[in-house]
Amino acid sequence: MAWLTAQCIALMFTAPILHVRAAGKGEPKIRPAAVAGAFYPADPGELSKMIDEMLAQVAPTKIDGTILAAVAPHAGYPYSGPVAAYTYAALKGHKYSRVVLIAPSHYVGFDFTSVYDGDAYTTPLGQVPVDKEFAHRLAKMSSTIELSDRGHQATKEAPEHSVEVELPWLQKVVGNFQLVPIVMGDQSYESSRALGVALAKLLRDDHETLVLASSDLSHYHPYAEAETIDHKTLHALEAWDYFSMSRNFQTRTWEACGGAPIVAAMIYAERMGANKAEVLKYANSGDITGDHSRVVGYSADLFVKTAHAAETVPPFSLTDQEKSELLTLARKSVEYMIEKKEPYAPAPSASETLNREYGAFVTLTENGALRGCIGYTSPVKPLYITVRDTATLAALRDPRFPAVTADELPRLAYEISVLSPLRRVTDVDNIKVGRDGLLMKNGDREGLLLPQVPTEQGWDRQTFLEQTCRKAGMDTNCWRDENTDIFSFTAVVINERKA
Repeated sequence: MAWLTAQCIALMFTAPILHVRAAGKGEPKIRPAAVAGAFYPADPGELSKMIDEMLAQVAPTKIDGTILAAVAPHAGYPYSGPVAAYTYAALKGHKYSRVVLIAPSHYVGFDFTSVYDGDAYTTPLGQVPVDKEFAHRLAKMSSTIELSDRGHQATKEAPEHSVEVELPWLQKVVGNFQLVPIVMGDQSYESSRALGVALAKLLRDDHETLVLASSDLSHYHPYAEAETIDHKTLHALEAWDYFSMSRNFQTRTWEACGGAPIVAAMIYAERMGANKAEVLKYANSGDITGDHSRVVGYSADLFVKTAHAAETVPPFSLTDQEKSELLTLARKSVEYMIEKKEPYAPAPSASETLNREYGAFVTLTENGALRGCIGYTSPVKPLYITVRDTATLAALRDPRFPAVTADELPRLAYEISVLSPLRRVTDVDNIKVGRDGLLMKNGDREGLLLPQVPTEQGWDRQTFLEQTCRKAGMDTNCWRDENTDIFSFTAVVINERKA
């Protein structure tokens, strides 16, 4: 059957490409099943049996708390279905009268979030009515959200599948519900934030709505490489670091075709009180086909509000040997670049920790005075490479200072700050001076101060907040603005005095 080829974007279609039926005056606007027979069986009996069999393969999962949002993959059922079944098995027995389904656009480019303006979606299992009243209210919440059929209707390239593929699962598991189908044309953090915040405001007192993000993970890498990329994404998901996820999706450092929907779902769930992210299952297409040359990754994830949220990320620490190695690397990288005019090329570290990705800053001082400070806030590169790069950039590219000269090298002192994942601050009273660093973002304005700064300056919490606003180029009261996101982090600080 041709639908067996649909790993993420169908490679071949046997079903005809259908278009949204044009609605005459008084006629409903229906989005027909466009990928039945390509991504999943077109026959209702065969489709229902396939879903039941996949659900039966999943052992019952006890969920401690209320599921507010979830992630499920959207590839052809033989490929992603065994993973999607974990999400939907976890939803069985929960009552949802409405499902907000957030998906990406694979074929059509547009710069807004498209909430379907029609009356229903159709699958072989029947029609799913659109909650038009809620859709209209949602579209009024932000200039980035519009009522439209962009991203929903079939095009000459191919029909969009990322909403449709989830619907038969929901029909089987949830039963009768109203649908809010959303396709995100803009994958920016700002769009994800606008959607997540709008949903949280509209659903503040709602207990029967599920928000579901439709997404696959990395695409067409060799098996081992795909697993490495995907687990970076999933570690950040478990740590609730959706800000780093969004940044790394946009730069394609990490990959998820529905990255923006995942981030939007996390922002929504967090503002609704979710405090636990759980990865139920990860696999890729190579686990099904046996072909490990070019695979697509899939995960099943939940965002849960529980009274007993587990610590998702163990405290980060470094051994004395690892600290010494990083300090030596920072100094050698700067000296090598200045003396030899080319980047230092260290061998991979023998330390597993130093080969993992972390955000880090390197601060240079000369006779006690700041001489340069540059860093990566997100985990983009292995830590030893991040330290090499940021040390060199701090010496040569900090726009506040001229480049370090060879004569200054003996007088430089080095300090390295290795950052924990970023987590949005929901209550500023929980910020602890001396423990937490802060990153503030409002639109295109952004600023960061490391945990040691307020201690060195003798600031209290409010002054720390105000000075972070100033660092971001905003008014000192920006931290009170509901449009300002405040993220906190901790840091392992290594300096030559302590070493």
